[in-house]
Amino acid sequence: MSNQVWLSLLQQYRAIAVIRAPKKELGEKMALAVVAGGMQLIEITWNSDRAGELISQLRADLPHCVIGTGTLFNVQQLEDAIASGAQFLFTPHIDPEMIKTAVAKGVPIIPGALTPTEIITAHHLGASCVKVFPVGAVGGASYVKSLQGPLGHIPLVPTGGVTLDNAKEFLQAGAVAVGLSGELFPKHCVQKENWDAIAQQARNLLIKLN
Repeated sequence: MSNQVWLSLLQQYRAIAVIRAPKKELGEKMALAVVAGGMQLIEITWNSDRAGELISQLRADLPHCVIGTGTLFNVQQLEDAIASGAQFLFTPHIDPEMIKTAVAKGVPIIPGALTPTEIITAHHLGASCVKVFPVGAVGGASYVKSLQGPLGHIPLVPTGGVTLDNAKEFLQAGAVAVGLSGELFPKHCVQKENWDAIAQQARNLLIKLN
């Protein structure tokens, strides 16, 4: 997938569901729940149970969705993720070798960064866009807005502090999309396997973003 296609998908869907699954079967149900609520960008963190298998399965079961991964720490993990079918790659940090490998393989990579220097560095290395993480610790949407003057040409995806209530503020501040994890998957809903409630969380998010 080219960076242009990836960015157009982000602009279209605006939100990524981030799934950390302690059990593969649970991860599958979590994904199906948010998809039932209308979401189509799904990130399976690489530290989930059998993440590669889950990504492959979701690619087959949800062909209309875009399935990627995150929490990648090294080139080996990145290559394994691509081999499993991951269509986009998030990292919590900037690793030039990982970015170079992803670019060479034609898979969009979104490294984690926080300061302007880090964001510009990631972009110059070839990142399709940059994950601003953890955005909640540095001012939230107001921080993203403050970056727009000098860095408005770099697409930003804030995570870590994005909620259903403030997600739209991040888009209004200039973010191309947002990533949500725990907010979409309240622990009590996952524990009770209340998938209807999680689907409704996804619907509520998309309503607020539109």
